[in-house]
Amino acid sequence: MESKVKKEGLVIPKKFLRGIKKAEIRWEKGKIIIEPTIVEKDPIFTLGTNPCHSGIKDLSIHHDKYLYEEDAYQGGTNF
Repeated sequence: MESKVKKEGLVIPKKFLRGIKKAEIRWEKGKIIIEPTIVEKDPIFTLGTNPCHSGIKDLSIHHDKYLYEEDAYQGGTNF
C-alpha cells in the first residue's frame, strides 16, 4: 500500500491498527517503525469490583461523615 505524505504527516489506515490502543513510532535504520505499546491495566478501573459490606445503609451517600466525624460510627473509622 502506498500513502501520500501531507503537510500534517501520514495517515495510517485504521484497519492496520485494529485492537491497538497506543503505539510507539520511531525512525530506525531509514525505516519508520510502528510498534504497539503494552498498556498495563490502570488500577482505577478495578475500584468497586470487590465491594465490602459494612451494614450501613447510607454509606455510599454519607461516606465523608463516617470517615471524618469521630463519633459518627461508634467511635470512628474502624468499620
